[in-house]
Amino acid sequence: MQKDNLVFELINKELERQRNGIELIASENFTSLQVMQAMGTVPTNKYAEGYPGKRYYGGCEVVDEIESLAIDRLKKIFNCSWANVQPHSGASANAAVFLAVMKPHEKFLGLDLSMGGHLTHGSPANFSGKIYNAIHYGVTKEGIIDYDQMEAKAKAEKPKMIICGASAYSRDWDYKRIRAIADKVGAIVFADIAHPAGLIAKGLLNDPFDHCHIVSSTTHKTLRGPRGGIIMLRNDFENPWGIKDPKGNLRMMSSLLDLAVFPGSQGGPLEHVIAAKAVSFGEILDDSFTTYGKQIISNAQALAKSFVSKGYNLISGGTDNHLMLIDLRNKNLTGKKAQETLDKAHITLNKNAVPFDDKSPFVTSGIRVGVPAVTTRGMKENDMETVASLIDKVLMHTENDSVILSVKEEVKSFMKQFSLYPELG
Repeated sequence: MQKDNLVFELINKELERQRNGIELIASENFTSLQVMQAMGTVPTNKYAEGYPGKRYYGGCEVVDEIESLAIDRLKKIFNCSWANVQPHSGASANAAVFLAVMKPHEKFLGLDLSMGGHLTHGSPANFSGKIYNAIHYGVTKEGIIDYDQMEAKAKAEKPKMIICGASAYSRDWDYKRIRAIADKVGAIVFADIAHPAGLIAKGLLNDPFDHCHIVSSTTHKTLRGPRGGIIMLRNDFENPWGIKDPKGNLRMMSSLLDLAVFPGSQGGPLEHVIAAKAVSFGEILDDSFTTYGKQIISNAQALAKSFVSKGYNLISGGTDNHLMLIDLRNKNLTGKKAQETLDKAHITLNKNAVPFDDKSPFVTSGIRVGVPAVTTRGMKENDMETVASLIDKVLMHTENDSVILSVKEEVKSFMKQFSLYPELG
């Protein structure tokens, strides 16, 4: 068979883009080489509908071992009694949680997308907002979750479920208070920890499992694994809400969630990705991942401090985790303009709405900046000052092509000291 040179040339082009640029998208990271190697292996050829020991096809004895290993490692990471590693993405994981515990048109309470929430937490453009009755809480004018508003809305609306989690929120969560609010109205607490999961895994942020009934995450952000989703329970339980399976039987929550993933919302699992998840989970269990998580937080705080010193307005004034949200209105810039101009200098981040934004979601007043990927490449606190200075230089000269091109060369030279996949040549 002839090698498809065109595709592999494009893949190599993407490798060079990643190597030469500063990657600051908060939801991206660089996996280890062995995680990528596991993804490109023969389990991709195996169809395995069902779960280990309960498959619909033969020949699954080896992928059963792979998936069981991934489950066991994940349970150990988060001290859980049950986990499902089959969701194809975080959105798939969240869809399965909804399917397991909610009926169409039932109410749930989530963080407003415009305040830092996620599409699957009730955006009208998403299944969560189309199928279910989404109500929202927001943040205070200081940019902190408005727990008083959450409680008031929960008491007024009596939602069946409260979601805590975000895609652009830089502070830790008060899961204990959220559970107390939920208990007052009899709601399920569902934590989506897609962004801070790697920091939670090593005890560097509050533990949602102590207070939340169900927890989901992606595997590719601070967990530094392949792209995918997971669902977990610290302790399985008989659901007190009387939720039944499609046949009308009361089930344990783990069984309801398993059924919601398969056959409820997915067919065959991606066993090659699950193999890669297993590899990344093994990496997380190593003590070196604690060092990595601590460096993420140190880098994020150093970068935040550098931005503040340059007059940038950080939502909530700083960060507890791996990201920060910057309101650019005092710099007379939109998020769209900032993202597009920084792209030209090989600095990658994303435009993002800020709380109480007066711009459209396609323009936005802010940018979201995250440090997991640059931390993976070996950057430390002192490098954050360089990164902030390069960004500032571009943003203060958005119409000056010569400055932008000079920064592009600075970036390329700067990144040579932080190797990425040297084994690939």
